[in-house]
Amino acid sequence: MADAKACTVRTRKFMTNRLLARKQFVIDVLHPGRPNVSKAELKEKLAKVYEVRDAQTIFVFGFRTQFGGGKSTGFGLIYDNLDSAKKYEPKYRLIRNGLATKVEKSRKQVKERKNRAKKLRGTKKSKAAGEAAKKKK
Repeated sequence: MADAKACTVRTRKFMTNRLLARKQFVIDVLHPGRPNVSKAELKEKLAKVYEVRDAQTIFVFGFRTQFGGGKSTGFGLIYDNLDSAKKYEPKYRLIRNGLATKVEKSRKQVKERKNRAKKLRGTKKSKAAGEAAKKKK
């Protein structure tokens, strides 16, 4: 039963990116006879392999499962510290990993902004939308 749950994690195209203070690589996960491996489990395994103290600095995303299953390929990033992760990662990925909170806009605000933008054309449209956002804050 333990063999059915086993999965192998391999990294390739490993690169240390000093400019963005991170290590980046492609992850190949072999998981025969088992559904896709959770990202949390992958983070755990990568933390052990690369001796990362804080697992929150690990970001895994973009997984595609090969036809027939058993093998998935994705992308991984390990930041040197949490500050650089917050600085360089897109907001949606920070929200996914619990490092930021999503701002819920009310339906009425979205509709009002859309209708204001409909009255203008060209570059004025984007400026009006930006001003509307500033007024709301």
